[in-house]
Amino acid sequence: MKKMMPIGPLMIEHRLIERMIKVMERELLRIEDTGKGDPGAVDTLVDFFTTYADRCHHGKEEDILFRDLRKKSISAEHEKIMNDLIADHEFGRTTTKKMADANVACAGGDEKSVSIVIDCMKSLLGLYPPHIEKEDRHFFLPVMKYFTKEEQDVMLEEEYEFDMNMIHEHYRSIVLKAEERAKM
Repeated sequence: MKKMMPIGPLMIEHRLIERMIKVMERELLRIEDTGKGDPGAVDTLVDFFTTYADRCHHGKEEDILFRDLRKKSISAEHEKIMNDLIADHEFGRTTTKKMADANVACAGGDEKSVSIVIDCMKSLLGLYPPHIEKEDRHFFLPVMKYFTKEEQDVMLEEEYEFDMNMIHEHYRSIVLKAEERAKM
């Protein structure tokens, strides 16, 4: 199997995130048209943006790429972009959590929470496209110059290991929650 640069998988992940953004756009229009939330559809969005976009994708950026960039002498421009990206990640986490909480309230019959879900969706739709463009066009490829081929290979291996461990972590958490609900 041909090895990719460490940023290759990260950019591929962007394409899946962009597909879910399109789903969220359609769901937002449906909610705005009907005035009613769809807890199941919003749960799917929350799960995707919490688990895949944030924990998996942003996790690899922050825990591997950014960590290794901090060990390098990078330009002020790249340092600023990296800090902006981290701030975007935190905003995405906070907004997704707020959407999840509002969705629980909606499912419980709180009709006022629909407007919070709508606002959160709009915020995430405003965040992700420019965030992805910034990473794809202005950050990922330029920062690879700070790493040797060997360092890139080490990061790539660590990204694969991260993915393997994350799936086990995710489902271990699901089992623990299920056990708690079942009072095992």
